[in-house]
Amino acid sequence: MGQFPWVRMMIRYTLKCDHDHSFESWFSSTASFDKLRAAGMISCTQCGSNVVEKALMAPSVRPARKAGDAPADHPLSAPQNDAEAALAAMRRHIEENSDYVGADFVTEARAMHEGQAPERAIHGEARLDEARALLEDGIPVAALPFKPSRKIN
Repeated sequence: MGQFPWVRMMIRYTLKCDHDHSFESWFSSTASFDKLRAAGMISCTQCGSNVVEKALMAPSVRPARKAGDAPADHPLSAPQNDAEAALAAMRRHIEENSDYVGADFVTEARAMHEGQAPERAIHGEARLDEARALLEDGIPVAALPFKPSRKIN
């Protein structure tokens, strides 16, 4: 089974109140969103209503590339639209502000969760079943929409 890139980070939800206002907020996990919402601790940023639900979020889809265009993960390819530019910015931010731990991602994430390693932002690779086990154990991780850059000597 192949390795997938993962990062220990927050989840962003688009939310909607009962007055049809939309806003975004970040949570450490789906469970933390559910717990905060049930406790009435999430409120609309525009009207203050505590009746808040997750809004339907559609993925951004880019138009087909022309023949000869560089693939999206090619380091020299320029973003073709706002979504690609945002993804490139997210990749830069993650790579500049977290430690790449490669195949040790699961071990490192678990050690931090258990207090055996210092808390820090990390990214690396894990099999899908390993990432699922981390989530089931309450360790917040998220799949990255790109493969991490690897430093090769």
